[in-house]
Parts: sequence; structure tokens; C-alpha cells
Amino acid sequence: MQANLSARRISQIYLMLVPFLGLVIAFALGHSNYKIYLPIWLLHACLMLLAAWTLGGHRIQGQDADKKRIATIGLFLIMPWVLISIFAGMGPLPANAAEWVATATEQQARYYILMIVGILASCGFMLLKEYVKAQGEHLYSVLGGTAVIIAIPLFIVNMAFWGSYLTESYRLFTSSASAARPDWYQPVRALFESISIVEVALLYLATAAFAASLKRTGMLRPAACTVYMVLSVGGCVVCALPASAPGPLAIASFAVSIPAMPFIMPYLMAINLLRRVGN
Repeated sequence: MQANLSARRISQIYLMLVPFLGLVIAFALGHSNYKIYLPIWLLHACLMLLAAWTLGGHRIQGQDADKKRIATIGLFLIMPWVLISIFAGMGPLPANAAEWVATATEQQARYYILMIVGILASCGFMLLKEYVKAQGEHLYSVLGGTAVIIAIPLFIVNMAFWGSYLTESYRLFTSSASAARPDWYQPVRALFESISIVEVALLYLATAAFAASLKRTGMLRPAACTVYMVLSVGGCVVCALPASAPGPLAIASFAVSIPAMPFIMPYLMAINLLRRVGN
């Protein structure tokens, strides 16, 4: 019994550190050779899945239908960060078009992975919506589900823009002798910057709504849910700040708009759900 409790505590700590250590490693070490980071990521992904299973994911094999549903939701919301953690080896986005083209395959893979992340997260959110509705909470679950239904298609389109359109555009720019950009380039990029703001803001709002649902149904502690709600609403507000905002606010706006960032709060909520169901 004591050994099982210790394994669950270690699993929880490991899972909670993943997003934050991943971001630090990505920006501190920069781009690494795929022959190095792919094997490390595969091992790490296996450890994440093992930790999630140990913490509470194993309940999907149990007889308790309620716990099986919660465990399934938790695993779906954990999975996005199992994939996102590979970005620690890819590093941050290239600083210019030439560097982007030099790592074009990895950049395209990055955004294809993010498309899958969006789909997995939407599945987790929809399962959560149906569960909390069955528990009697309708208002916030419907609001959260509506936000997800709007946000995820926009998210996928935006990831396709970054992975496909920008990659091909940068190839044209680097092969051209002229440094000038075509007239159509900036308006199209401005359009997708607006789309990015909308989908990121909606994902944060969806997370806040589902946190409110979990608070009302008593599935998570009120203090934890309040923190999720405050941070998610804060992320929504900050991501919508104009480019002319003062330096620190502009940096914060950029940080919360990184495609992986809106999935941190749902991931942490999933860890708490797995911990709860595993008790």
C-alpha cells in the first residue's frame, strides 16, 4: 500500500513538472539533432504514459463506470502534452526565413503534431462536457463546449497556415534574390494573427468554463479550480493585447499565445482528475 502511494506521488510530481521543464529546455538549449532528441522523447513519452496510468489511468480497466469515465477524460487531456513534449528537442521557432527553411521538415512536423494535439484536447473537453452535464452542471459545460467547438477548427487552420503556408512562403523568399515581400504576404499574415488571437482566447475561456463546471460539481477542490479559472481568464485577456502594448505586456502576450500554452491548464486539471480517481 505504501509503495503504491509513493509511486502515485512520484508520478504526479513527474507529470506536473513536464510542461515547465519542457519550456525551459526548449528555450535554454535551443534546437537539437533529431537523432538525439527523438530517442529521449520516446523514453519520456513512455514514462509519461506510465505515470498517468499509475496515477489513475488504470481505472479505465475497473468496474466502476464513473471512475472509468473520469480516467478516460484525464488520459485524453494528458495526451496532448505527451506529444508537445517533443518540442523540447526542437527548440523555439527559427529566428528567420533561412533558418526556418533549413529545418522545414521539423517545422512542418511541429504543426502537424499540434493539429493532433488540438483533436485530442477537443475529445477530452467533449467527454468532460458530457460527464459534468450528467452530474447536473449545464451552464458552464455548454459554454466551455461551445468555445471548444469554435476554437479547435480555427486552431487547426492556424496550425496548417504555420506549417504549410509559411514554410512554402519562406522557401520562395529564400530562393529569391529580392528581400522585398509580395503585397499579399502581410495582409494574409495579419489575417492569421487575428485568427490566432481568437482561437487562443477561446481555448483559455473554455478552460475557465470547465474549471467552473468542475468546481460546481465538486470534482476538484474549489481553490484549485479558482486558480485555473483566474489564470485562464488572465491568459485570454493578455493574448488579446495589441502589439503596441508596453514591453513586458507584449512579451507576456507572446508567451501565452504560444500554441502549446493554452493546453497547460487542461493538462494540470487532468492530473488532478487522475489523482482523484486513483485514490
